[in-house]
Amino acid sequence: MSLALIGTRMNVSPKRLIDPGPSPEQLEAMFSSAAAAPDHGQLTPWRFMIVPPAKRGLLAEVFALALIDRDPGATLVQIEAAREKAYRAPMLMLAVARLVSDQEPEIPNVERIVSLGCAMQNLLLTAHAMGFGSGLTSGQAMCSERMRGLFRLGADEHAVCFVNIGTVTKIKPPRVRPTADQFVTSL
Repeated sequence: MSLALIGTRMNVSPKRLIDPGPSPEQLEAMFSSAAAAPDHGQLTPWRFMIVPPAKRGLLAEVFALALIDRDPGATLVQIEAAREKAYRAPMLMLAVARLVSDQEPEIPNVERIVSLGCAMQNLLLTAHAMGFGSGLTSGQAMCSERMRGLFRLGADEHAVCFVNIGTVTKIKPPRVRPTADQFVTSL
């Protein structure tokens, strides 16, 4: 993967992602790239759960009900906006982190989260190399019991964010990125 490709990857809002999304073969290549992430202890402390179009209605209801749980005074417009989030982007998947459990070697949670982040970045860069746009989304519904129930998350699993992939409808101008002197120091 070229440095130019890495430097041009950007987060794309799911509102600007349309069909076509990745084919099954392209998706498999993205997951193979994710599998190359650093993984102390070789635990694969993460997974991705695809939300197929036929199941988007279930997710839409979880988004709506999670909003009502947090804010019983939510308006119908707000509730419908929450539902609509489930229907954006042709490919939608949940990134799940598996944190420390008693049955595994003691690999710190921070390393597990870093492994997931690396897996997601590999996946996003592969999608970009294939010509797709992608973006990560999250929000307060991520920690709701309703979300945990829909995705049948284990006690040691945590919904981190959604990964959205599709064809970009409109390219936004690149964001200003920090220079190395803004985030690198020496001991």
